[in-house]
Amino acid sequence: MTDTPTKTPPLPLRTAQERLLFLAPQLPVEHRAVAECGGFYLAHPVTARRTQPDAPLSAMDGYALCAADLPGPWTVIGESAAGHPFTGRIGSKQAVRISTGACLPDGADMVLLQEDTAREGDAVTLTGTPPSPVGRHIRPEGMDFLADTPLLGVGTRIGPAQIALAIAGGHQYLRVRRPVRLAVIDSGDELAGPGKPLQPHQIPASNGPMLAALAAFCPVDVTRIGPVPDRLDALVAALDQAKKADIIVTSGGASVGDHDLIRPALEAAGAEIDFWRVGIKPGKPLLVGRRQRSGAVAQVILGLPGNPASAFVTGFLFMLPLLRAASGAAEPLPHPIRAPLTGAMAAGGGRMEFLRAYWDGRAVALDPLQDSGALTPLARANALVVREAGAAAVPAGTDVPVYLLETGGIA
Repeated sequence: MTDTPTKTPPLPLRTAQERLLFLAPQLPVEHRAVAECGGFYLAHPVTARRTQPDAPLSAMDGYALCAADLPGPWTVIGESAAGHPFTGRIGSKQAVRISTGACLPDGADMVLLQEDTAREGDAVTLTGTPPSPVGRHIRPEGMDFLADTPLLGVGTRIGPAQIALAIAGGHQYLRVRRPVRLAVIDSGDELAGPGKPLQPHQIPASNGPMLAALAAFCPVDVTRIGPVPDRLDALVAALDQAKKADIIVTSGGASVGDHDLIRPALEAAGAEIDFWRVGIKPGKPLLVGRRQRSGAVAQVILGLPGNPASAFVTGFLFMLPLLRAASGAAEPLPHPIRAPLTGAMAAGGGRMEFLRAYWDGRAVALDPLQDSGALTPLARANALVVREAGAAAVPAGTDVPVYLLETGGIA
């Protein structure tokens, strides 16, 4: 055990994140069809296996011809369409009807726009202005990329555009890390499972499904366990049930009350505590541990608070970056934007705070209810406003750092 809870002060956010990411398991690499790689991170760089375009192409509909023959007229001798190139060669005062994306015929160095010409039969005349420079409407060979050009680096998140680029570069498969095996454990005597009748002292177990949905920003295979009662034997059994997971995330029981048993359960299950408590609000009682497994990469355990807003904020700031790091992301931490406040913001307290807020694309408004046990403001929010520890009060219109929730903080 490396942390003494009664003596060690809470870690600063960035220090805690760095210590957590250092523990991220290195998962095996697999080959996956490019079209199935959305949301994954590259484990190997992607280099172009071909040139694009592989020949000069027209960027517009019009007529391909030789600029030396201006101002015309020209005789149309054929057509070049996308996928159906003109196979001959253009001679003096000759033109070829050409479509967007079609190969430029041999002998042509200019494309006259259709709207700058008039045609009668096979005769074309210039009615507008020729392109300047001459090749303005031509996509030259290799305009997009040349063969052997690096296209995507290790750790790049694969989205729709990256899928298209990799396929255009001649790739059928990509090397990525296999999906993270994530176990999410809900704990608490007050929790009732879905559809169960509730007693006055009970609440529905909502943190587990919330965290599983939050984890979907990453390539994961999620197993949900619980709700587990506040008994040491039950928690140890749940941890044993999750022994094949790469990462375990627990919700509840990470604080210092008589019924907060996550820490002793982890120690009883053979885990070593790396650190406990972070200087943020909500989310101070966050716990991180690691458990060695025979013949496997060490398992990382992340103990989150039980209050829903605390669980969400720490899931956003810690679980998601850990999943990204395990998935091979080059930049696993979320990146804030800056936006002006619609109203004033009061002075901060002794901890760094993450305030639920709504960003309308121009400015950000703090929700009036910031209690960590409230789900309504969390559901209304699409952003977290960062207030540094000890921050002074600021007036409306002040630019503040903002994490966007709907992108997982990565855009």
